[in-house]
Amino acid sequence: MIPSTLRGLVRRLGVILVLGLLAAGLVGGPAAAAGGTYQQVTGFGSNPGNLTMYQYTPANLPAGAPLVVALHGCTQTANDYHAHSGWQKYADLWGFAVVYPQTGTANNSLSCFSWFDAAKDTRGRGEAASVVQMVDHARAQLGSDGRRVFVTGLSAGGGMAADLLADYPDVFAGGAVDSGLPAHCATTQNAASSCQNNSQNLTPAQWGDKVRAAFPGYTGPWPRVAIWQGSSDSTVKPVNGTELRDQWTDVLGVGQAATSTRNLPGNTTVSNYADSTGRPAVALYSISGMGHGLAVNPGSGESQCGTAGAYFLNTVCSSYHTAVFWGLDGSPTAPGALPAPTGVRVTATTGSTVSLTWDAVDGAVSYSVRRGGTAVGSTASTSYTDTGLAPGAAYGYTVAAVDSTGATGAVSATVTATTTGTAPRCFTASNYSHVAAGRAHQSGGYTYANGSNQNMGLYNVFTTHTLRESPAGWFTLADTGCPA
Repeated sequence: MIPSTLRGLVRRLGVILVLGLLAAGLVGGPAAAAGGTYQQVTGFGSNPGNLTMYQYTPANLPAGAPLVVALHGCTQTANDYHAHSGWQKYADLWGFAVVYPQTGTANNSLSCFSWFDAAKDTRGRGEAASVVQMVDHARAQLGSDGRRVFVTGLSAGGGMAADLLADYPDVFAGGAVDSGLPAHCATTQNAASSCQNNSQNLTPAQWGDKVRAAFPGYTGPWPRVAIWQGSSDSTVKPVNGTELRDQWTDVLGVGQAATSTRNLPGNTTVSNYADSTGRPAVALYSISGMGHGLAVNPGSGESQCGTAGAYFLNTVCSSYHTAVFWGLDGSPTAPGALPAPTGVRVTATTGSTVSLTWDAVDGAVSYSVRRGGTAVGSTASTSYTDTGLAPGAAYGYTVAAVDSTGATGAVSATVTATTTGTAPRCFTASNYSHVAAGRAHQSGGYTYANGSNQNMGLYNVFTTHTLRESPAGWFTLADTGCPA
């Protein structure tokens, strides 16, 4: 059940979080759709979560195809999600099956999946266990590729999808959380409202610990995660998108600074967070002005999908971009999908900047520039100027091309650039020695740094300071640290 404090909000809005995995299928039996079959599946397991299983199977689906699990929201059904979300289009186009779990009023008065209930959303228990039983049944029936099983969900369905990624990283290779919540943000009904509406003020490591605690001792790979969030969502506040980003970048061991960004239709900006190989591990899709719902974009184009309706909002086709992020379109997603840029060279240096240029790479929409292995900038052109550098210092640079999916290609060879000027030097000594060496002077029994004229205290052999010289002949106090 949803906490009583949420009921008024839900009834006013007509829906709350779209929780749990989406059940797809017609209650009355199988139906043909674009040559495929959409039907209810029974006998999939002991079903401890009391869910119903629906499944869409494209015509002539080969063995070894991927499998997607799609989660509906509160007050919705599997049929709603199947009809509006656009997943059927890409299942037919790219050849994968879709499982739609469905909950009902017997589990929750608003037909919500229980992302906030530790008795239902944890490994081996309740609804989470029922969903994995559906995956096992579909894999056995269809011969699906167990290495390519993915889960997506809207709102509370997104919350349940995040929980499943944490509970079963050995089952799911990737996930997508649409207008949803971080994994295991709440473990009781009373805590659910706070997760929806407020920042939990946790560090990325604390968010990551919630995931790691869901399957203690797990040492395998973690799933890649796409996050979709509208900036005007009043049901699941936008802070949840940021917290999801913090949680999964920490789990996957990548920083919280985007390695590349680009614009999509529907006022959408995608920020990618690549791993050490350059492959996007987390993608945050921020949709300016969108409220609470699943992003769809009706139309016949390949990147268009879905049908607009209540909580299916006409902005951009999230199902298309999520499927591409997972690699379901058959495009290469491994590191090095694009070749490394050639001709990387230094064109100019100053005391604080380095300018680079390189040859264009076919298929690149942008380039990621790295200094010392850390991304420092992104550009759509074939040149870049790095700023804020120290004079007289050497820096190593590499460049990688980024394709239209956000995948980062192979990294170029390193080029080294040295800024102009003299590198700062640091000296630690007594005030007496500084004066003797010409770095300071004394007056009236006190010592003053040459150049800055900072007071260093009494002129004696007992008082010690560190001085930084930059530029030559100009000294400043640097007792708390002397960066070169």
